[in-house]
Amino acid sequence: MDNIRIGVAGVGSMGERHCRIYSTLRGVQLIGVTDLAADRGRAVAAMYDTDFFDHYEQLLTEVDAITIATTTPTHFDLARQAIERGIHVLVEKPLTETLAQGEQLVAEAESRRLVLQVGHIERFNPAFLELQHVIEGLPLIAVQIERLSPFDTSNTDVDVILDLMIHDLDLLMSLIGCDFDSLHALGRSVTSRAIDHAVANFSFREGPVATLVASRITEQKVRSIKIIAQGAYIEADLLGKSIMIHRRTMPTFDAAKYRQESVIEQIHVPMVEPLWLELRHFVDCVAEAKPPQVGGADGLRALKLAHTIVDQIRCGVV
Repeated sequence: MDNIRIGVAGVGSMGERHCRIYSTLRGVQLIGVTDLAADRGRAVAAMYDTDFFDHYEQLLTEVDAITIATTTPTHFDLARQAIERGIHVLVEKPLTETLAQGEQLVAEAESRRLVLQVGHIERFNPAFLELQHVIEGLPLIAVQIERLSPFDTSNTDVDVILDLMIHDLDLLMSLIGCDFDSLHALGRSVTSRAIDHAVANFSFREGPVATLVASRITEQKVRSIKIIAQGAYIEADLLGKSIMIHRRTMPTFDAAKYRQESVIEQIHVPMVEPLWLELRHFVDCVAEAKPPQVGGADGLRALKLAHTIVDQIRCGVV
């Protein structure tokens, strides 16, 4: 395939970032953008020397692939229109609003052999990519993932599970798999009727226990993964792009005291923008007709688990 013609639907904060990166990628032609806020759309189009399309359907006639970075309730309809026209799709998370919608998109994309990639950007975070190598072959005992943010008035109508925790559900399943035998979730609504703070505890069959914490009522932004493994304690900072490994050395004994020392190893993490890696991967999948690392089935899996947690918190089911 020659240059891949790509469009962007929805040019808010995330959509504009997609435009910035597409405009620099080798083998890509940014055909244009569309947005219900026409003034914003025209401004972004001018910023990246591309065209603004008044109607989404017009843009679809000109592209091979499209990013959908609109509000979640619109994901299904926009993605379905693109897939029906044979266009490859990258849709921001969550995949869709409902499970039935997600299942339909996955089935339709598979039947047409189209790329359907879901924007779980943390899978492309260099710190997470290195972490996967670090824990390879290590017996894991416990995993704790925290995603904490200050209060944001723009997302008060969406539960924090679908807004933030869904990223970490995807990461957890990527690291460990789906074979858990118990799930206990708790949550609180603080600033709105939506769930603002949530904790999910998992126990995996023949594997570790895991705790996920997501909150948008903290005064500090945190994106961290902490792992207790046999002989090692691993800390990954997804914001600071760093990994520290604490390893135990041989204990020393004498008549007066007992001392157990540890060594700390810092892992080199490449300073590459996760979104650049994500979009480069999407373009390569389209060009080479190969399945994406984070496909529709992955997005659907995370969505199902997120809904299970929301239902458990709201219904008080344990």
